[in-house]
Amino acid sequence: MNVFERNINLDAVFKFSQISHSTQLHLKNVYSSLAVCMFAAAAGAYTRVVLRLFQGGVIFGLASLGLMAWLAMMPHNAETERKRLAILVGFAFLNGIGLGPTLDFVIAVNPSIIVTAFMGTSLIFICFTLSALYAKRRSYLFLGGTLMSGLSILFLTSLLNAFFGSVVLFKAHLYLGLLLMCGFVLFDTQLIIEKAENGDKDYVWHCVDLFLDFITIFRKLMVILALNDRDKKKEKK
Repeated sequence: MNVFERNINLDAVFKFSQISHSTQLHLKNVYSSLAVCMFAAAAGAYTRVVLRLFQGGVIFGLASLGLMAWLAMMPHNAETERKRLAILVGFAFLNGIGLGPTLDFVIAVNPSIIVTAFMGTSLIFICFTLSALYAKRRSYLFLGGTLMSGLSILFLTSLLNAFFGSVVLFKAHLYLGLLLMCGFVLFDTQLIIEKAENGDKDYVWHCVDLFLDFITIFRKLMVILALNDRDKKKEKK
């Protein structure tokens, strides 16, 4: 017997026995749509930052919310599927444009932070997604109340900091927000699974939840890394 011989069974690695086959197919649609959203958001960010074709972040932010509301109100069926996918791509594109001011700030500090933040966000997202998929069903759904309470605290903190302008409060808001969004990846992933198991196969809308999680983590991680890099440069001077 060769003690150094190790056979890896990939079928066992990617086997999610607690998730039905139909839900696994649904998740494939969700993550395929998410990949398309990533490309659309990247295109939006590129045209805003590099080509300077779009300005006026507030207008595009409102337009993004409008598309999101339109998508939520449109019924999910075979006839509307292509139209809803087109709206989803437009929503992602506008969110990419909305990243423009944050990207401008990060580029002014250190452009390489964008790549680092994206890789870090991808790693965080994949790890927490796999944790949710491999964990016992519904095991993370209890986080819902805690996460919503955390969002309320973040909102109140941002309101207070609008008057005080505290750097400490701002950084605390960033780190707490990053932690909460990691929790939302766990929660949203398991919530999508439960909805799919109960017959809700609206993969387009489910993709919106995960896309917003990814974008928010990416934005906060970029700012955190940029601030840390700027502080290090100040210390060296």
